[in-house]
Amino acid sequence: MSSNFRHHLLGLSLLIGIAAPWAAFAEAPISSVGSGSVEDRVTQLERISNAHSQLLTQLQQQLTDNQSDIDSLRGQIQENQYQLNQVIERQKQILQQMESLGNGGSTAVPPADASGAATGSTSAPAAGGATSSAPVQSGDANSDYNAAIALVQDKSRQDDALVAFQNFIKKYPDSTYQPNANYWLGQLNYNKGKKDDAAYYFASVVKNYPKSPKAADAMFKVGVIMQDKGDVAKAKAVYQQVIAKYPGTDGARQAQKRLGAL
Repeated sequence: MSSNFRHHLLGLSLLIGIAAPWAAFAEAPISSVGSGSVEDRVTQLERISNAHSQLLTQLQQQLTDNQSDIDSLRGQIQENQYQLNQVIERQKQILQQMESLGNGGSTAVPPADASGAATGSTSAPAAGGATSSAPVQSGDANSDYNAAIALVQDKSRQDDALVAFQNFIKKYPDSTYQPNANYWLGQLNYNKGKKDDAAYYFASVVKNYPKSPKAADAMFKVGVIMQDKGDVAKAKAVYQQVIAKYPGTDGARQAQKRLGAL
């Protein structure tokens, strides 16, 4: 009698140990099991177990879907951060180039390519919004330069003029028209509101062709761009350089007027 009692007590303890986790996990469903036969209660427990399994499967799928969305968003954030860093880097390079002129230096900073990264060469910024109707180059520097000037004079074809001058400076790197072509690229970009690109071309004239008749006016335009950006100190420094390096020129006279008004 005593032995049977201990055997039943041990079995009851094992059942309690197995059932305890289920009671903690799904106390409400298990408490709803009826008081019918053992088979009925086992069937009800199996249904509850299946329902829990389906619920866990659904939760796992939701977690997987959420993780996929998170990974996709993380990739987009990283790409946006990369593009932002490239834009910031380009702005730094342009400021360095303008500062070199403001401080009397002559170090040019290469422009950026389409992704905003520095090319490390002297290739020019791309002309945005240009059409494909620019004239075909003739192969003669004088003719192509005059054709580009004609486009400048046509107010409806300013984008074509940008393309024409960009093609010119690439095709005729040794032409005597190089300083004028760079100057016009600076002016055309300035007219379109692209002041950073304009500053690059104007600064290129000053750096690469300091004895050109366009150099004084180009340096003056760099000062104007600095003043437009609100950097009065650097604008003054550039105006003073124009007056000192190119006395008697129209650029120097314009710089003197600006300097007197600051």
